[in-house]
Amino acid sequence: MGLYNLDKIFEPESIAVVGASEKEGSIGSVHVQNLIQGGYQGKIFPVNPHYTSTHGLKAYPSISRIDHAVDLAIIAIPISSVPSVIRECAQVRVGGAIVVSAGGKETGPQGREIEDRIRREAETGGLRIIGPNCLGIICPGRKLNASFAAHMPQSGKVAFISQSGAICTAILDLALKEEIGFSHFVSIGSMLDVDFGDLIDYLGNYPEVNSILLYIESLTNFRKFMSAARAVSRVKPIVVLKSGRSPAGARAAASHTGAMVGEDAVYDAAFKRAGIVRVQTFGELFDCAELMAKQPRPKGPRLGIITNAGGPGVMAADSLAEYGAEPARLEQETIEQLNELLPPFWSHSNPIDVLGDASPERYAKAVDICLKAKELNGLLLILTAQGMTNPAEVAELLTQKLKAKPCPVFASWMGGMEVEKGRDILNHAGIPTYDTPESAVKAFMYMHEYSCNLQMLQEIPPKLAKELHFDRDWARAIIDEELKSGNGILTEIESKSLLTAYGIPVIHTEVATSVEEAKRLATHMGYPIVVKVHSPDIVHKTEAGGVQLDLYSEAAVSVAYRKTIKNARAYNPEAKILGVTLQPMIQRPDYEILLGAKRDENFGPVILFGMGGVLTELLKDWSIGLPPLNRSLARKLMESTRAYSLLKGYRNKPGANLALLEEMIIRLSQLLEDFPEIIELDMNPVIVNEGRPIAADARVILRPAEVSAPLHLVISPYPTQYEYREVVKDGLAVFIRPIKPEDAPALLDLFHTLSPTSVYYRFFSPMKCLSASMLARFTQIDYDREIALVALQEERPEGKMLGVARVIGDPDGKKAEFAVMVGDPWQGKGVGAKLLEKCLQIAKRRGIETVWGIVLRENTQMLALGRKLGFEASRTEEPGELELTIDLRSVQFEWLEKSKEIQSAA
Repeated sequence: MGLYNLDKIFEPESIAVVGASEKEGSIGSVHVQNLIQGGYQGKIFPVNPHYTSTHGLKAYPSISRIDHAVDLAIIAIPISSVPSVIRECAQVRVGGAIVVSAGGKETGPQGREIEDRIRREAETGGLRIIGPNCLGIICPGRKLNASFAAHMPQSGKVAFISQSGAICTAILDLALKEEIGFSHFVSIGSMLDVDFGDLIDYLGNYPEVNSILLYIESLTNFRKFMSAARAVSRVKPIVVLKSGRSPAGARAAASHTGAMVGEDAVYDAAFKRAGIVRVQTFGELFDCAELMAKQPRPKGPRLGIITNAGGPGVMAADSLAEYGAEPARLEQETIEQLNELLPPFWSHSNPIDVLGDASPERYAKAVDICLKAKELNGLLLILTAQGMTNPAEVAELLTQKLKAKPCPVFASWMGGMEVEKGRDILNHAGIPTYDTPESAVKAFMYMHEYSCNLQMLQEIPPKLAKELHFDRDWARAIIDEELKSGNGILTEIESKSLLTAYGIPVIHTEVATSVEEAKRLATHMGYPIVVKVHSPDIVHKTEAGGVQLDLYSEAAVSVAYRKTIKNARAYNPEAKILGVTLQPMIQRPDYEILLGAKRDENFGPVILFGMGGVLTELLKDWSIGLPPLNRSLARKLMESTRAYSLLKGYRNKPGANLALLEEMIIRLSQLLEDFPEIIELDMNPVIVNEGRPIAADARVILRPAEVSAPLHLVISPYPTQYEYREVVKDGLAVFIRPIKPEDAPALLDLFHTLSPTSVYYRFFSPMKCLSASMLARFTQIDYDREIALVALQEERPEGKMLGVARVIGDPDGKKAEFAVMVGDPWQGKGVGAKLLEKCLQIAKRRGIETVWGIVLRENTQMLALGRKLGFEASRTEEPGELELTIDLRSVQFEWLEKSKEIQSAA
């Protein structure tokens, strides 16, 4: 239900407490007391048939007997009685309920059945539920303590959501001690209804929230979570502490990829793709939130370190090295300025040692120089208490210098009582302080990670050098045949055929079922030859002694054939041996890579890239990505490994053709997008020789799909079902399709065809250009939430963009806003009408009920188009604007009724 009725939970005007009591220490009693003592300004209705009044308030025997509308019900009774109360709440149209009762699904089948009954009863009346098994919610700014927590924290700009009630109480205790304020404090419990995705959407649109903190043990709707997080993290930092970092249990995995990709590694990849920063401790959780809300984001990883002692500076440099970074290199201009300030024997490099006798003025001037140094993206200020140092005076002088800072600044005032006053001065001035340089460096790197995540979300990917084609019918035939008659494990030959169908290069391979056939094939192929066991039951061929290399003659092939079969039977007597495969031997390849995939039970298919060969699992140099992938994301997948530095070439070895590797990864991504039946896939090794990658070995494992594509993905892929060819006025043929991230340059070109009047009609301001962030926002859309269609010249499907229309859905999926932009040369030809009509058809199919848009009164063309399509115009608070609205429930589209398109999981 998205955001529906969440305002009734977080902004209630009236609250009923079911289970209210006078019994000291009971949960029902504590809830009523907390509402009263917290200063809640709305109406409070205690509900308990055994009381006529409690805590000075009139009590009611049931929800239905309350003679006033109720926004929120707090239910603090045994869970066995909760379904009947929920039914009553739904009948009298209560907006939301907080079920604090434990005993649900965590207790087993009986508890799960009770939760199912609660869910069914709630859905009949649109009742939203927090819990069960939760602490409740606190909104300090509204003086709302709808929880049984002992204290209410101060008001702030940070929202906190946790599954664990115990963690909530610990965080509250810490917040009170550290004077940390919250806008919202939510114990989400078992997430029977309202989950992390709903709350991220709600809080992301809440102006009083600057950052969102999450404590996650598990997720429910993974696709909703990713969609909400990707949307909100662009505008507000999301920081997560996820429990359960240890590797998943010893589940059997039949491939290198399956064995290497654990549950926590997939969560890591998903968080990064969604723009979320993951931390390791509670302290880091709050440090990050405070930092990102108050400090400017670093533009890179280049940290400057200023210290009055050599040792702490080295500690900071060592800590940077643990993150794969190093202190920034100082430009000569910066060094010359520091030479004029500092004694001759200063470090002359970064870390910048201003020496132990540095006066406050010397320290502050060094900071001033570094703030102006363009080569620095952040500053770490370290001070140790020494005989000639006054930590408080240094801090006082620094606060004046740091009122306006171009980059994030951190401080580590090391020591105890002697530096405490200086530390307080810095903290009150908004300069975060840390006990150790390592902690400060970690904070900086978290901020850099957030900047990188945002850059990834907004980066405009380059187009591929050519249009990619895939033989989906051939691939479907291979998969269906194996699922129909086999054990779900494709042989090497079948696996390579599947990859070939998607244009992934593989080494030519033949099968021999006898010694004589093997010798004949080897002679025909040319030596040297590789012989491998051909069996669906043996995955790790090298381990089984089933790989023979460097065979230069018929005699060697004959011996290798017999040895391979013998070793395979000894390794697995039950294995089905189909013979051997033969392929050319690539001697001394430049590089060996692993490229694979696995279907995670939560996040769907994931792609793994890293060092390949027999030492793959030992070296553990790999990274994970979630499809769909474009060129930028494919490159980042490679860049996240140590192998990437080698692939660019080193010493006299030529580099790999990285563009071809990107293409290979994108083709694999498309294969995974199209076929949810693939649960594991290995290409190990992918050999790179003379720059070109080719899969030397392959193995694919299949299982029947539980859902059809693309519902198995947590990130909605490009919807090919929304591609059309149309003819508009004057016989103009157009190709209409969803917008792609790669369309940013074409969209900019379209903008430049607009007259100043057209720009003003579309953006309500005299814009001169579209910024990079705007281009990213308009082209990198979440296809689950938004549909944007572009019209291209039919004869050049990837050519000039004529116009674009979009419908942007609210998170609850019921209302959506539209916008249309058509280049001046093509206005009046029906391009905008056709684009908007298609958008409305798709919106209706997705269940959107109302589409609206604001139009300037003088934009007569848009108003006329709106009337033609069935929109109604109404006044707004702005005299120069009108709101166009259409109720799609009452509109019939002939195209829609005949359409065979697959409904998107919006």
